[in-house]
Amino acid sequence: MDRPWFKFYEPGIPHHIQYPDVPLDRLLDHAVRDFPKREAIVFHGRKITYRELGEKVTNAASGLSQKGLKKGQRMAIMLPNCPQYVVVYYAILKIGGIVVNVNPMYVERELEFQLKDAGVETILALRDYYPRLQGVKDAVSLKTIILTDLDERDVEKYLPKSGKEVWDYSELLEMGRRLPPPVVEVDPGEVAVLQYTGGTTGFSKGAMLTHRNLIADVFQCVSWNQDAVRGQERMLAVLPFFHAYGMTVAMNEAIELGATIILLPRFNVDDALEAINLYQPTRFPGVPTMYMAIMNHPQIHKYNVSSIRVCSAGSAPMPIEAQKRFEELTGAKISEGYGLTEASPVTHANPFLGKRKIGSIGLPRPDVDSKIVDLETGEKDLPPGEVGELCIRGPQVMLGYWNRPEETKKTLRNGWLYTGDIARMDEEGYFYIVDRKKDMIICSGYNVYPREIEEVLYQHPKIQEACTLGVPDPYRGETVKAFVVLKEKQQATAEEIIEYCQKNMAKYKVPTLVEFRQELPKSHIGKVLRKTLREEETKKRSGHPS
Repeated sequence: MDRPWFKFYEPGIPHHIQYPDVPLDRLLDHAVRDFPKREAIVFHGRKITYRELGEKVTNAASGLSQKGLKKGQRMAIMLPNCPQYVVVYYAILKIGGIVVNVNPMYVERELEFQLKDAGVETILALRDYYPRLQGVKDAVSLKTIILTDLDERDVEKYLPKSGKEVWDYSELLEMGRRLPPPVVEVDPGEVAVLQYTGGTTGFSKGAMLTHRNLIADVFQCVSWNQDAVRGQERMLAVLPFFHAYGMTVAMNEAIELGATIILLPRFNVDDALEAINLYQPTRFPGVPTMYMAIMNHPQIHKYNVSSIRVCSAGSAPMPIEAQKRFEELTGAKISEGYGLTEASPVTHANPFLGKRKIGSIGLPRPDVDSKIVDLETGEKDLPPGEVGELCIRGPQVMLGYWNRPEETKKTLRNGWLYTGDIARMDEEGYFYIVDRKKDMIICSGYNVYPREIEEVLYQHPKIQEACTLGVPDPYRGETVKAFVVLKEKQQATAEEIIEYCQKNMAKYKVPTLVEFRQELPKSHIGKVLRKTLREEETKKRSGHPS
């Protein structure tokens, strides 16, 4: 195994890594040098080698520089997964710019806030998104808009005749071929990416992730994958790159491994199964809803999914029963982990080859310190077994929030990142997420954690998906309401679900309300949106239409 930058301690888990102190874009330079003829990207049947990818990045960097992008300036990327994302991401970093990832599903209000907050003057987006950019252009500082298509055709569509403000991606590359990009010295401690949080606790905040933060997280991820062979892996990249999880695990880690990235612009279970069957990926980072969709596909046995060795499950808790069934069905091994935007994002994971504890987020990654503190003050360290807030310290923790000094002080305290997640640690140092601090339900004075109830619901043979939250109750203060999606062709009553819960949990935890749904609201990466359900429930109870 050609990786001298980490060493293993008994029982085979790396505790410390020697990180290369270089800018993040050097990962691609090394992959181009070592694997020039290897396929770097497969997308809609098109294949790009590492040499070709390196050339495109160089040309894009030169083109962006000629258009005025300078070191320290922020440039937004508003794309689903596609080759252009990878090219421009690394091109921005190559000339010292700062990447601002933008969710392509943002409406004008959200888009205006983020572009204004980050001070973005240049953006790359799909041509179909141009009307939304037009809608906010006068309210923000946009000077240059670069448009592209997933199939890189229809160049003239939406382009104004002047051609001064809106450019085509192909024009950017052509301009870059005329001159080499400038040589820019970038310190690894400088900001590489402004990664905005989802805004679930208020307004969205830009986490300042440095080159050093992102390099550390990538190398921690690779060190955990003890069986990964550089230059031989194939990564199914359906997690969106504009999300921190997809950016680090599906893109940057793949580049460090010299892996072939099998790109899908969005998750569709049929498309994913076709890609797995055709291109035989070895690694598939995802979220629980993706694995459950594959597992419950009525024709799953028609597809060859045996190439997948490991799956990294993150972003949301993986129901224990679902994990067991997926592994039995596919033969792949799921390593449930944990992370957050402010930590680049991965901090914990179950070992792929070592001891796994299903239901746990595993052990802290190399060089990551973790502790549990009391919920009241956040100052008292708690012993194994006790529940409190999870705090993290490590090389991947952000500098702070962009232009948010007060928010930064609340989150980064005495060198520790306060995650806002409720957790516990067992005697062997494995951590368990109990729930989000803000999602905790208090019923008759008892603390009730939604995940604990959902684990029981997922064991019901008729239930495919479930989510719970607390709703006002005149007697108990709050009571538990369950939102349930049944498996295809199954029927059940609320009474049946409640009776099942009564047999499997303490009385105060049992849902008193059950609402059946065709589907649950989900984020762009497939995470069930408890916040949306809560907002819908609030409107319903206040008498407003949802």
